[in-house]
Amino acid sequence: MVRRRLRSSTVVLGGMGVLAATLTACGSDPDRRCVDPVTREELPSYECDDSSGSGTARGSYYYGGRVSGGKAKDGSFDKTAVDRGGFGSSGSGGG
Repeated sequence: MVRRRLRSSTVVLGGMGVLAATLTACGSDPDRRCVDPVTREELPSYECDDSSGSGTARGSYYYGGRVSGGKAKDGSFDKTAVDRGGFGSSGSGGG
């Protein structure tokens, strides 16, 4: 039986792919959507952008959670309160 050795470039490229996937998964931000802070209704993203600096944006970004019946739930307006997790984390993914 003849053993076949992997070429070092194949091993290096495979290792780089795993490293890239790990860094992407661990460094990603939680899902966000534009939501009316009073009614929790989902809004178009431009309703959260206040590029004019006038402070008149109607919505706020809501992180994590999901939308059911047009209303956001199971998330937070505080980005730091939402833990997306990564490899080895338990729980369901954000959506």
